[in-house]
Amino acid sequence: MSAYIFRRILATIPVMGVVAIFVFLLLHLTPGDPATVIAGDYASPADVERIREQLGLNEPLHVQFIEWVGRLFHGDLGTSIFSQLPVSHLIAQRIEPTIALALTTIIFAVAIAVPLGVLAAWKSGTWVDRVIMIFAVLGFSVPIFVIAYSMIWGFSIKLHWFPVQGYKSIFKDGFIPFIRHITLPTVALGFFYIALIARITRASVMEILTEDYIRTAHSKGLASKVVLLRHALKNASVPIVTIIGIGIGLLLGGVVVTESVFNIPGLGRLTVDSILRRDYPIIQGMILFFSGIYVVINLLVDISYTFLDPRIRY
Repeated sequence: MSAYIFRRILATIPVMGVVAIFVFLLLHLTPGDPATVIAGDYASPADVERIREQLGLNEPLHVQFIEWVGRLFHGDLGTSIFSQLPVSHLIAQRIEPTIALALTTIIFAVAIAVPLGVLAAWKSGTWVDRVIMIFAVLGFSVPIFVIAYSMIWGFSIKLHWFPVQGYKSIFKDGFIPFIRHITLPTVALGFFYIALIARITRASVMEILTEDYIRTAHSKGLASKVVLLRHALKNASVPIVTIIGIGIGLLLGGVVVTESVFNIPGLGRLTVDSILRRDYPIIQGMILFFSGIYVVINLLVDISYTFLDPRIRY
């Protein structure tokens, strides 16, 4: 077990190395002088030179890369060109709303999608299965921003049940304001995630239900609920956990759209603002940060396989 975990951890190192090289070259692959591109069309020569000095663009490329990697090992993701604040400080300021939105979405989606998928598999071919799959297809087909604006129009503008936009911290503003502000973004972002997990859960459980040991369990007189939960769902858990981990990567992309629609001051909104202002140090820092999260999540998913199915060994 420990050897497997150690090998999986080692496998993440070259992945993050490739990501780091791509992020570093992101600035240098820009057509023309990067400092001129960042400064904009109306910048003075002094502004361009200041940006060039700040980013170290006067040094040879290999020297820039070595110095940049050295700063990364010390936790220095660079300094914002416009706010002159460290990128790590900006991430720390904005990380709470994003974590809150991601966690509530994951909990909401898994709590609804897994029972729906199991029910669709158990009632395969019936009207229950068809209704759930129609819902799943709609969840895949409708863009997040369409769902978000529709919910704002219905529940905020017409019914006045929830705020139109904004975010309230659970630590500073209390639980009730937090729930009122996070509900619509969570539901809007969770639609796609629910559809994804429900479809995979249905397919996995349906495959398990055809196995011989399921028929044996039925023939022994076990209750259908016991067979479904203890035998079918447990053995179908590996692909379900896999798609949850993969879906978190999709969730990170959906956060950008959701935070922009609901005006949530999180990392997604910070990413959009930095792209619009061509603040490359923040863009580089955000790509590294999101990539690191995704690699860690996939590592945890790989490790969880050995607990869910002891037969899995690499």
